Amino acid sequence: MQKVLQCLLLLSLPVITDAKTATEIQYQPLQPLLSGVTQQYPLLQQVLANPEPHRLQIIYTQIDRDADNNPALTYYQYGLDNERYFYPASTVKLPIALLALEWLAEQNIAGLNADTTMLTDAATDWQTTQTNDSTALNGLPSIAQYIKKILLVSDNDGSNRLYELLGQDFINQRLAAKGLTHSVINHRLSVPLTVEQNRQFNPVRFVDTKGKPILALPARSTNQQYINKDKPTLGRAYISGNELINSPMDFTDKNRFSTADFDGVIKRLIFPQLFSRQQRFNLKSEDRDLVLRYMAMLPPDSISPLYDATQYPDNYSKFLLFGGKAQQLPPHIRVFNKTGWAYGHIIDGAYIVDLQQQIEFFVTAVIYANENDTLNDDQYQTDEVALPFLRQLGEYLYQHELQRPKKHKPDLSEAIRVTSSDAEID
Repeated sequence: MQKVLQCLLLLSLPVITDAKTATEIQYQPLQPLLSGVTQQYPLLQQVLANPEPHRLQIIYTQIDRDADNNPALTYYQYGLDNERYFYPASTVKLPIALLALEWLAEQNIAGLNADTTMLTDAATDWQTTQTNDSTALNGLPSIAQYIKKILLVSDNDGSNRLYELLGQDFINQRLAAKGLTHSVINHRLSVPLTVEQNRQFNPVRFVDTKGKPILALPARSTNQQYINKDKPTLGRAYISGNELINSPMDFTDKNRFSTADFDGVIKRLIFPQLFSRQQRFNLKSEDRDLVLRYMAMLPPDSISPLYDATQYPDNYSKFLLFGGKAQQLPPHIRVFNKTGWAYGHIIDGAYIVDLQQQIEFFVTAVIYANENDTLNDDQYQTDEVALPFLRQLGEYLYQHELQRPKKHKPDLSEAIRVTSSDAEID
């Protein structure tokens, strides 16, 4: 019982955000660099010629190392607007995964780690249980296995289970405390639940290899309403059931994750040393390695689960540089990223590394590809516009990085270490 109470205290701990701790980022305009786009990049050129219908937002970040390999970042932006709402889709799974590992590190309980069996129970007739996982080698669910599936193929259930573990208070208060103040995470994904149901969280148990309890969390809920106070709407119409509704769709009660916050989460993971302790995700080194490993891993390289390469090719979730038709990634390229796609929005945030050419850079981008501006009709231009655009954007910036002079070549040994075959965590 004491462990349960301690855990509840940690999950409901009030957090006060100190605005002074927020990192002040100075963005330079990306437009001058993009003005050099030629017909070699037709979709990139096409979208940049008429960006408004695509609600384009881009953050490109150059990395320059000093003689001791310390990174310095130079930020560029195109169309960046923290107040302009877009639906973040599966990109919210990355901070949820990181917060689950941060929560785990804070428990400090013997035998409790990312590989410990995590059993989800149900306290209502609409909640669902999860006490086995056929994709895991031992057949049992765990935080590590959920995160692996989240990062490899954007698994919804895995993210929902971590959402239920943490609850809305912990997620949203922690994000705000880290200076990620344009984010709201308030619902499970691809599960038709009410706003009230999404404020209720399943009981969760962690057990050892013999089934002996290590930690138990009872069913929990929150009275706090985490909503988009600006009451954003999207589209000119939407499909609800089989009915066409000729009015914008309301996203007041939907997740929010701004381009800058998404980009900031990735940078906090890759370069935690550039952020204060309060701003970063405080992870154990082995847990950070786990996330980096699976961010870069390609579905065909997974042992458990085994993924069919025809359904989940190398570039299944690698849009920048490689979006579009199935293809293999060059062995010297590492893409540490998270993608999302829903309601016509296609999003990718990535730390891209070329071990052969010794270059590294960040890109985070969102594009809206929905010509008729109707949501839920599945008439999006994902393959025709969005994926080719993101591929060509990545290619163009990659070519720029190849030509950009750098005083010191980066030491990319960490990227090699966390993605080597010896680092497989199965």
